[in-house]
Amino acid sequence: MFSTVHSALIYGMQPQEVQVETDISEGLPVFSMVGDLSSSVREAQARVCTAIRNAGVTIPARRITVNMSPAGVRKQGARFDLPLAVSVLAAMGLVRQEILKETLIVGELGLDGSIRPVSGILPTVLFARNMGYKRCLVPRENVREGSIIGGIDCVGADALKEALKLLNHPEERKECELSFERLIESHREYEVDFSEIRGQPLVRRAAEVAVAGMHNLLLLGPPGTGKTMLAQRLPTIFPKLTLEESIEISKIYSVSGMLSEEQPLIARRPFRVPHHTLTAASLCGGGRNPTPGEVSLAHLGVLFLDELTEYPKHVLECLRQPMEDGRIQITRVQGSCVYPAQFMTVAALNPCPCGYYPDRERCTCGVRQIRSHLDHISQPLLDRMDLCVEVRQLPYQELHCRVKGECSEEIRERVEAAVERQRERYKGTDIRFNSRIPASRMEEFCPLGRKEEKRLEEIFQKLELSTRAYHKILKVARTLADLEDCPVIGIRHLNEAVCFRSIDKKYWIR
Repeated sequence: MFSTVHSALIYGMQPQEVQVETDISEGLPVFSMVGDLSSSVREAQARVCTAIRNAGVTIPARRITVNMSPAGVRKQGARFDLPLAVSVLAAMGLVRQEILKETLIVGELGLDGSIRPVSGILPTVLFARNMGYKRCLVPRENVREGSIIGGIDCVGADALKEALKLLNHPEERKECELSFERLIESHREYEVDFSEIRGQPLVRRAAEVAVAGMHNLLLLGPPGTGKTMLAQRLPTIFPKLTLEESIEISKIYSVSGMLSEEQPLIARRPFRVPHHTLTAASLCGGGRNPTPGEVSLAHLGVLFLDELTEYPKHVLECLRQPMEDGRIQITRVQGSCVYPAQFMTVAALNPCPCGYYPDRERCTCGVRQIRSHLDHISQPLLDRMDLCVEVRQLPYQELHCRVKGECSEEIRERVEAAVERQRERYKGTDIRFNSRIPASRMEEFCPLGRKEEKRLEEIFQKLELSTRAYHKILKVARTLADLEDCPVIGIRHLNEAVCFRSIDKKYWIR
């Protein structure tokens, strides 16, 4: 007998359909598998045969041939164990063929017949729905993750016996309830708050502007002044995720194997803090079967680089392309894949090796040491930072002031209002935040009056700005106007945006 089971592999972020074809015929008892299979897939033969036997089914002593199509695409991982077992059982006449035509199956098998979770369920179920399948059969631990996608039944099973029962009697499946709103609300509480930051009004203002427009932020100052403390509180003022954004982020974490039954959906914007020993591959993503790196795991969230000069220079240079394009492409012999990478870069930087420059009473570094320290960060990378703010040492009176600053909830309300204005403005486009306005549409979304154009011309000539810096100032000014609910950019917005733009190293050494 012959059977076909539908499954899917994932290369990068993109699933691809795989058909597991099984033929049982007369001949010597041989189990052969073909179709460009990795060693992990070939080893599935032993797992599947043992799992079927422990499920109480005897495999006939006949010739069994399995083909995984398309043959020219390499199959990796243990996600084909369950479809392979179901295909063999269907060829034995134990599963109805008409059910298999409308079902996509993935899952790993244990030797005892148990079904174990696999990564990439979210994009797989979304792919199955778009391809017109009625249901997906997945491991029980993955069913909450798959149930996020509407318009398709996501069925979970703990063991091979249960999977057979659900395939032959799909009406007996149990509903899995998952409320996105309830999940978001359960993750709204934070252990930290902006009210814990004493003083630093300029830094707090820069943080609010950066979050409202998803602008890159550079914090410059001596050690112990609160740069890391401020960065850790940025997630508390981010706007809530929409369902579309949450699924977009969760797909990345799903293919990375970073979702669980308890957390089947990312409910908070990512806040990634990679150690300075990370490699270029861990930052950008890579591997034979490419996996997302830190820039993609920080998608629609924050990538915080503490002590910026401690990171290898060649690793930092890898940030330039994704910071500009909002995506990263990884090319391998098997093909190329594109990962989203629209993240907000937040970096903390000491102005010199000892950290106390320009306080010459405490700083002992020479000009050459300072230049060498700052030259670790290239000017093109600095040019991609939208805002730069100096975090100063607080006097004793401000540090021990009992009056608390503005709390995160109050700041978040203004940020969410500004983000909502951006959503209305960019409706029908692929732009989400002001920081992502392309150069070709600057005049459309950042129009200036005559006075504003004259002022910006003065700024451009006096500061000898690059084209990128010119656009950065306009984008930040657009965000400042949104925070004040101003439909047009005013001179005060341009002036404030310029105040956050002193990130050329020639202005730091004095």
